[in-house]
Amino acid sequence: MSPSSTTPTASDMNAMSGKLRNLVQAQRPDIKIDFASKQKTYTTLDRIEGTVTIRPHIDTNFDTIEIDFVGTSLTSVERITTAAAATGQSHAQHQFLKLQQPELQQLYPEDLVLKAGRSYSFPFVFAVPEQLLPRICQHTVDNDALRDAHLRLPPTFGDKDIGGRHKGFDDLAPDMASIRYGIFVKIAEIKTKGDEIWGSTIASKARRLRVIPAVEEQPPLDVHQEDGEYTMRKEKTLRKGVLKGKLGTLVMEATQPAAFKMTSYNNPNAPMSTMATIMLRFDPIDKSSPPPNLEKLSSKLKVTTYFASTARQAVPTKKLSIFDISQGSHTQQLNLSSRCVANVEWTKQDKSLVRRDSATSNHSLETGLTPEPSEGYKGGSYYIARVIVPLTLPSNKAFVPTFHTCLISRIYTLKLDLGISSAGIGRSVDLKVPVQISSEGLFSDEFARTDSMGSTNEEDVDVDDVSNFFANVFEPRTTRIASQSYIGRSRIGSQAPTGDAPPGYSSNTSVIASSLTERRAMSVPVY
Repeated sequence: MSPSSTTPTASDMNAMSGKLRNLVQAQRPDIKIDFASKQKTYTTLDRIEGTVTIRPHIDTNFDTIEIDFVGTSLTSVERITTAAAATGQSHAQHQFLKLQQPELQQLYPEDLVLKAGRSYSFPFVFAVPEQLLPRICQHTVDNDALRDAHLRLPPTFGDKDIGGRHKGFDDLAPDMASIRYGIFVKIAEIKTKGDEIWGSTIASKARRLRVIPAVEEQPPLDVHQEDGEYTMRKEKTLRKGVLKGKLGTLVMEATQPAAFKMTSYNNPNAPMSTMATIMLRFDPIDKSSPPPNLEKLSSKLKVTTYFASTARQAVPTKKLSIFDISQGSHTQQLNLSSRCVANVEWTKQDKSLVRRDSATSNHSLETGLTPEPSEGYKGGSYYIARVIVPLTLPSNKAFVPTFHTCLISRIYTLKLDLGISSAGIGRSVDLKVPVQISSEGLFSDEFARTDSMGSTNEEDVDVDDVSNFFANVFEPRTTRIASQSYIGRSRIGSQAPTGDAPPGYSSNTSVIASSLTERRAMSVPVY
């Protein structure tokens, strides 16, 4: 009889692959990243200090050791079109920051061999920059102000692995957009075959960290009524009853309030507050028409995130995004307050107000200024009132400053809904007013700097063991040195100008796969 043969089962194959993986892993040096302090939130000009410790299990030849501070934004846009070939997801990633620790070669062993059982320490020091380099944003933009916004350091955004989904860390970011920072360590050796030279990664580790830069409050937006994004003024005709004559016209106006200021990262003991001012005017149809009774004023915060797979040339708006398949948006609303304003008194004005020239009016009402007359105003007495609205952001959310990058934008809108009653009929008037969140960049409170805000994994993470770490930015095991035409630059599709530019943005799934493969075969330019 011939000897019997058996076919390996799936479990046998899994066990075998697991043993091979463990064997390969065991030959890699252990890398540990330690920070000098326990703080988890860094801001502008903060020093990020620490030590990388490498301990090999076997003698390991190497050529380079790199320690980098990296910032990357990533987006994914779902496209639904009538053409099946164009339907699908488009992805983009933009490495906007890469700081490299210099002079590590002085600490290399002379023979470039990491001896088994020995520990090698490499210190690193980085400073969180105030600004990005101009080459990070070289695509076409509508104005210099947007270019400046794209070159500001953005905050950590949507990074679910920083503190997880614990209370206090929900920054209301959609899964389709994220901005991540981390310290990345790579040990590599250079290999040659004929004229071909490439770098092969021996081992790599990474640890994420949170960055909330200092963000100054920007000038108020020049809002025009025809834009449709905001409503700074609204007129409402009031009647004596259903199917009855008019009482007059109510005018409601508001200014852009001062920004919510972050003094520490979502510290419940340091709430972010501001104050909005609503100016009311009632133009009666005749002297016998009284002003309406004010009832309740409710305020909500509309949080909008725009994300795209191509570089943005203008500040994103809902109107512009409707027909743009390369851009998506995500909106959430938060209740801020609801208060009775029945005690607000109307003041009668006997003198007519001269209408301002429409050519000089920008609808950005100055605080305390009487609103312009309504369209139907025919002169005579009118009534005015002012409502002060204190606003405080909820402490169970981790708000980030207002920002715009080449791919991602976060903006905030204040929705003010005023309930009124006239002739026994209830009505409401609402406004949509832009508001900013700024950051003073202090973060002096230990509550914001340490683990008390949530759990962050203290262990270094092997990049190859976590497929989504930095969204595969650091996953490839091999990087080939690029040709001279690519060194120091990368492309934004057809929009790329001559000279340096940030990593590419792809709008086609098949192109994405090839572009990612190409990027993995290229050396990454250093910020």
